[in-house]
Amino acid sequence: MRAKIIDEMAPRTWALVFDTGDEVIGPLTQFATLHQLAAARFTAIGAFSQATLGYFDWQKKDYDRIPIGEQVEVLSLVGDVALDGGQPKIHAHVVVGKRDGSAHGGHLLDARVRPTLEVMLVESPARLSRVFDRVSGLALIEIDPAHVQR
Repeated sequence: MRAKIIDEMAPRTWALVFDTGDEVIGPLTQFATLHQLAAARFTAIGAFSQATLGYFDWQKKDYDRIPIGEQVEVLSLVGDVALDGGQPKIHAHVVVGKRDGSAHGGHLLDARVRPTLEVMLVESPARLSRVFDRVSGLALIEIDPAHVQR
């Protein structure tokens, strides 16, 4: 993955370019850790040689894995960065398109890039934290009740 800061003023903005064979979630998490991101959002387009998507099964409180074992276009990838246990955690959803025009979407669990993935990442000025939610079994972004706007 190659990175270039395209706006150094708050909020900082980067262009991240992944190359063929690059994994996505791990390097994105490492980038967020290196740059001490406490909150950010990102979008991306590109293509994958393979991916594993997830569909959250409410009854099992776990993701059903959806393997995509072929070349696909990344039609839309959106996500955020928030702190979980004090460390940046990536949460991303993706829609991929197959050769026949069909689309598949879900939580992005893992993927391999081919030939590129172009990510625009924007740091948020506030800090966001995830807290384990017993009802869902997920770490959800917590909003301090003192800052809730109605």
